[in-house]
Amino acid sequence: MLACPASDISTPPLAGTRVLISGAAGGIGAATARLCGAFGARLTLTDIAPPARLEAIAHGLPGVDAVERCDVSDRAAVDDLVRRHGPFQALADTAGICPYDEDWMDPDWNEVEFMRVMRVNVLGPINLVRAVMPAMMEHGYGRIALCGSIAGWTGGLRAGPHYAASKGGVHALVRWFAQRGMPHGVTVNGVAPGPVSSGMTEGHGYDAQAYPMKRMGQPEEIAGVLAFLCSPAASYLAGTMVDVNGGTYLR
Repeated sequence: MLACPASDISTPPLAGTRVLISGAAGGIGAATARLCGAFGARLTLTDIAPPARLEAIAHGLPGVDAVERCDVSDRAAVDDLVRRHGPFQALADTAGICPYDEDWMDPDWNEVEFMRVMRVNVLGPINLVRAVMPAMMEHGYGRIALCGSIAGWTGGLRAGPHYAASKGGVHALVRWFAQRGMPHGVTVNGVAPGPVSSGMTEGHGYDAQAYPMKRMGQPEEIAGVLAFLCSPAASYLAGTMVDVNGGTYLR
């Protein structure tokens, strides 16, 4: 999927590109880090997970410049991270949470968990894009890839209303940010995964046989699209959500 200029096909497609990957300790984030590293990127990896987990993922990975714990819902923390390790030419935001144990029909339900999901899944991308985009616009080049979900289109397979609402919000943000970035050489796109075999879905009743390909997606299959969206090859793609769902939802 990734392409290099015909004049220099030996150059790795992300050679020298400074890429910030959030959610790097998760299945999709770690796979994206491995792939972008293999493609020659210079990586800054962040997650809210304990530093030891991030260090384990970064161990032996080419091109890692920094590994740092950061809560993407904390704007000041994001701004500080980008100030110290940026500027970046690309952002792959894979940070997200999906609680399954909330019964929103319960009369005692409150909005605490709903707002926690919104802070991470919606405010997180906003904080990250606000932090990295100004320098990209100033330099006339940038690639931003956000992580939505099939739930953002369909309401979800097994996820709750907070997750579905948050991912629908990400899809809208991709289009909103894209309109601001395009005139300045900054493209903003997203990927909408279907059910992926990862820590987020494990043990939550996903039945691989129920899907058209009779299997769950693999983190590497989502990472391939994110790496493409972070590359020069995605030069004429903007405001687009790329569906990677194994035909589970066709639109």
